[in-house]
Amino acid sequence: MFRILIATVMLFITALSVSAQSADLQTILQENSKAVERSSRTTISPILDALLESESTNISTLLENWQSKKLWMRKSDGLFFFVENSDADPIELIDIESNEVAGTADKSDLKELRPNSGVRAVMASTLVRFQLIDEDQIQRTNALTAIERDPDESHLEVLRGTIADEPVTAIKTRMERLERLLTIRFDKDSTARVDAITHFAGDTNIDVRAVLNPILATQIKTAKEIPETENVAQRLSVGNGITHDAAYQLLVDNNLAPQRITTKARDAALVANIADGKIGGFDVASLNTEARRIEAYQALASKESVPPFITEEAAQAALDAHVFYDAYIEQDSAVTDAARNTVRSINTRVGAYQVADLGLDALSLASIYFLAAIGLAITFGVMGVINMAHGEFIMIGAYTGYVAQQLIPDYTLSLIVALPLAFVVAFGAGVALERLVIRHLMHRPLETLLATFGISIALQQLAKNIFGTQARPLTSPAWLDGAWVYNDIVSISYIRIAIFVLALLFFALLLFILNRTRLGLEVRAVTQNPRMASSMGINPDKINMLTFGLGSGIAGIAGVAIGLFGQVTSELGSNYIVQSFMTVVVGGVGNIWGTLAGASMIGGLQKIIEFFNPSNTLAAQTFMIIFIIIFIQFRPKGIIALKGRAAGD
Repeated sequence: MFRILIATVMLFITALSVSAQSADLQTILQENSKAVERSSRTTISPILDALLESESTNISTLLENWQSKKLWMRKSDGLFFFVENSDADPIELIDIESNEVAGTADKSDLKELRPNSGVRAVMASTLVRFQLIDEDQIQRTNALTAIERDPDESHLEVLRGTIADEPVTAIKTRMERLERLLTIRFDKDSTARVDAITHFAGDTNIDVRAVLNPILATQIKTAKEIPETENVAQRLSVGNGITHDAAYQLLVDNNLAPQRITTKARDAALVANIADGKIGGFDVASLNTEARRIEAYQALASKESVPPFITEEAAQAALDAHVFYDAYIEQDSAVTDAARNTVRSINTRVGAYQVADLGLDALSLASIYFLAAIGLAITFGVMGVINMAHGEFIMIGAYTGYVAQQLIPDYTLSLIVALPLAFVVAFGAGVALERLVIRHLMHRPLETLLATFGISIALQQLAKNIFGTQARPLTSPAWLDGAWVYNDIVSISYIRIAIFVLALLFFALLLFILNRTRLGLEVRAVTQNPRMASSMGINPDKINMLTFGLGSGIAGIAGVAIGLFGQVTSELGSNYIVQSFMTVVVGGVGNIWGTLAGASMIGGLQKIIEFFNPSNTLAAQTFMIIFIIIFIQFRPKGIIALKGRAAGD
């Protein structure tokens, strides 16, 4: 009997406790009902503080519902409830503490609370403390994201209290990083801030720089002497660090010197004060010099008729009597020193990463130029033919890839089909050009150049007639979307990586063909000495045909690769013909290693020039051509000179 009595008393006490908590939430909301109804960023904070002090277990649920506009007030008695379905009739009410149904009400007797975006942001900040200890890993991750977006001083202690108990290593690491960032911004302890700043030495992430840069923000100030309490970044001298006019205006803004008026305003004031042919006791006719006008104006100023006129000598005297300096807004010198050293280390690493990123860009561009030029290098080296239509074989390959995608919807499969198909189509077009035109113009370079230039124009027009003038997309497979990102600075797209790998594969394949196959042996023989090769039973005409077809086929594959990151148009190839010839000439005619060296030099040089002048790519092209003209004056046969017939020409 006694145990039953004790249990009944305990249940009664528990019920009273729950009832008291419920009353606490309702009481807080009702006591601040006007502020709750018309909440703003300034009025919501006291309400949230009062709710947190109540230590109710349902605060997070209340804030989440309020934030999502599910908190309603009953007009008849001013009580607050949750509403899940506002379209029902009557509307079902849910108790804000127990989350259980508490009856119904007509919609006319209810008022929906609609907090604005600013209020919801404050609520989200308050909810963070509850989400950080939530059992759901996603909730904890979302809480960290919310802190990163809108950090607040209150989040610092909450984070410190939850880090030790976080079971997931990745989340814990993220918490520790965020705690250091908040320590830098909000902690009052100088030592703690310095330690946190030092920890980020060399860290190039944007969030670190976003926290450190405000610490190093400065403001130009002036005084008779620099106060000892100031955290001075540097002392400025007039004319070096601050202009004469800006320095004097700073004195005026600090009430350390009178405002100067312009000569035009002074003369207007003189005219306005003419009385009986005089100004301040001076005859108007006598004011024919600058000195006399100043005297007249000063006479008016002595009578307080006009503001005083500050001469250059007076202004300079005022400047000489004051010092000008850049002062950190952050008063703690230990913090600014640590921030300055950390930013310096970050900038050093950023510079290194920028060089690495520039190198990747140059390597990517070099691989594109190599693919575009390697076919031209072979035909030019073996046959000595200047083929101005080489760019159109690149275009043919790109359009072949486009057609393959129209026939095969699977982008991966269509790419696999397009590469060999582009080679076959371009190879056939190259053989046809060599048989119909080139072979009849051998050893006549001017006629060959003009003929291939005309064929280039004809092929472009043919492409326009077949495919139209609009650009056609050559879509890359999904696995080539996006980019490999090392950090905020270094990244490269997967398409460019694929083109680089493709260039390496073709480089290795061509080396194998030229050095390990009969065709390669015959090509090298014809290249070095065509007469001797012919006397040994090699047909130079056949080798020329196959070589021209091979070079054209490689250009077709290059067209597919280039079309993946650009639009396919009839002018696609003409955009690369100049770079292709420059690559061949600089590298060395007819030499694969020379073409690789030339592509690397051209790609690297272009990216370096663009780095220093990023807004003008035409200037980069111009400077690059000038450099090449100078280069070939000193090394006319290229980086790796060809041996044989071409070497003797």
